[in-house]
Formats: sequence, structure tokens, C-alpha cells
Amino acid sequence: MQPGRPSLATLNERSREIFRHVVESYLASGEAVGSRHVARLLPMPLSPASVRNVMQDLEELGLIYAPHTSAGRLPTELGLRFFVDAMLELGDIGQEEREQIEAQVKAAAQEQSLEGLLGDAMIMLSGLTRGAGLVVATKEDARLKHIEFVRIEPERALAVLVAEDGTVENRVFPIPPGLPASALVEAGNYLNARIRGRTLPDLRREIEASHAAAEVELGVLTARLVDAGLASWAHGTGQGPQLIVRGQANLLQDLTALEDLERIRLLFNDLETKKEVIDLLGRAEGGEGVRIFIGSENRLFSLSGSAMIAAPFHDSQSRIVGVLGVIGPTRLNYARIVPMVDYTSKVVGRLLQGR
Repeated sequence: MQPGRPSLATLNERSREIFRHVVESYLASGEAVGSRHVARLLPMPLSPASVRNVMQDLEELGLIYAPHTSAGRLPTELGLRFFVDAMLELGDIGQEEREQIEAQVKAAAQEQSLEGLLGDAMIMLSGLTRGAGLVVATKEDARLKHIEFVRIEPERALAVLVAEDGTVENRVFPIPPGLPASALVEAGNYLNARIRGRTLPDLRREIEASHAAAEVELGVLTARLVDAGLASWAHGTGQGPQLIVRGQANLLQDLTALEDLERIRLLFNDLETKKEVIDLLGRAEGGEGVRIFIGSENRLFSLSGSAMIAAPFHDSQSRIVGVLGVIGPTRLNYARIVPMVDYTSKVVGRLLQGR
């Protein structure tokens, strides 16, 4: 029989129990489980020989496999997906863990920047789950504090913008020929009188709306300098998604074989391919609630055999503004981590709505 996608109705009660024990043993230990061990765990009396016969049926369905001759059995990726979709019994987050998540995410909210808040929240989530925490979110517009123009060549200048959170952006841009040195100071003063607490898009809209008035106040050449400076600083910053990963060191713990170390090395290579991770997390925006990605179901984890549990978070208009999750080996503790990721995404969303 070719491996397919069995339904729960495909398995009788005995097959379901044996399959459950194979998967749960793998999730707990990462090791293959033999028929004799399974026979001792079953609620019904069954000989190891009978268990082996059922395991053979499960193997033909593509749900489990033997990694070596005469070895026990492990779940396949298809088997893990079947278990997660049809048989997983989710746990609940204890009150202590809820309070810990609330407290640590609220402490992270003291960060002035969105990146700092999300990074601290992912450190907390990676610590609780022993996986790597990761989040993708739209880069927020920084609120500005100061701007300065510095001539570096006769027809090129440097625009230096300082944000309220202390970050500094520099951009080199062309300036109008024949621009006097005083125009650089005048343009900076003009913008600094309007800049504090505004985002760059806010400031650009205001300047564009009053372009004619700016030309009267500053003169045509200086007004062109203002336009060029703001445009140059906006160029390349964009509002595309940013990826934050924390807690990769957790993935190096409890490695039992060289194969595990190679798998983690491949996973680290995956995480370096930020576009692939962002695209994968973007798939979690397709619906409400938690999404689970296992192994080669997606191209990103086809080599490392990893899994990711992810959930979106929302702004005050109920729009999805980011996705956070946990990445690790396929034997993640799904029953514990799924509700934890779900709860963390809701806490982060509530805090962002209040910012």
C-alpha cells in the first residue's frame, strides 16, 4: 500500500493506541520504541508479536518507519502531521506560566522600540519552550528627534536623522548645484522646527502639502534640498517585514547524536535565510489561531527536519501586524507549546494595541 493521508477512521482502537504510544515516546525521548515496550504500556492485553503486526500495518500506511533493521519504530513526518491534526490533546497553560508570560511581556513593553519589545518577548518565549523564539513584524516608523545636513562633496550631502529611541540613520544624497552652505543649516532648522515626535511619513506629507509655502519661506533651492533629504532617508528603510530570532542556543541542548548536531547546523543555515523564514511565517497569517509546520511539508525545513509553531498578533483595528512562534526539532512538545504560543501572541497583541 502506498503511503497516503489516512483519516482517524482508518485506524481501529488498538492501532490508535499503539500509534499514540510510538509518537508520544518519540516526542518524549527522540528514540525509537520497540513492540515489547509498547505492549507493556497498552491498556489492553496484547503480545509483542501482535503489536509488531499492528506496527507493520501502520508502517504500510506511512505513519511510522524503522530507522534500522530490527530497530523500534519512529513516526514519519506524515505520522506526526496525522497525530497533530487528529489526535493531539492540547494542554492548558498554568496560572503561574500565564503570570510569567504577562509579567515578562509587560516588562519588555518598557522598551521604546517595537524591535526591542518583540526581541525581549522572544527571549522569554524561547526560555519557556526550550526552542528558538522568532517573530516577523512590519518595521514601525520611528518618531524623529533631530535632522542635520552635512555637505561632503560639492553636489552631495549627508542626511543624519536621529530618532527618539536613540537610533541614527545616515543617507548620502545629491544636492542642487550651486547650493550655498547656509542653505544646509536653514533646511535643517526648518525641519527641526517641525520634526519632533513625528514619523518620517507624517513629516513628508506635511512638507509636500505645504510645498509652495516652503519655497516662499526657504527659496527654491533650499526647498529642493529638503525634498531630496527626506526622500533619501526614506529610500531603503521601507516598511517591509523584519525578522527577530532569539534563543538559538536552546537548540544545542540535549543533542544525542552527531546526526542531531548536523540537523541543528542545517537549521541555523535555514534561519540565516531570512527571506525564507519570513515567507514561511507569512503563511501563518492566512488564518486565525496557531499554525504548525512540520519538516519537509515546507521547503525551508526540508533538510533540517525541524518544526515551527506560529500564531499571528493584531493591532487595535484587528489587523494582523506580525507573527511570532517557536522553532525546534520535530519532536517539540506540541501539547504544551501550542497554547503557550497562542497565549503569548494575544498578550503581545494587547500590549501593542495600547502603545
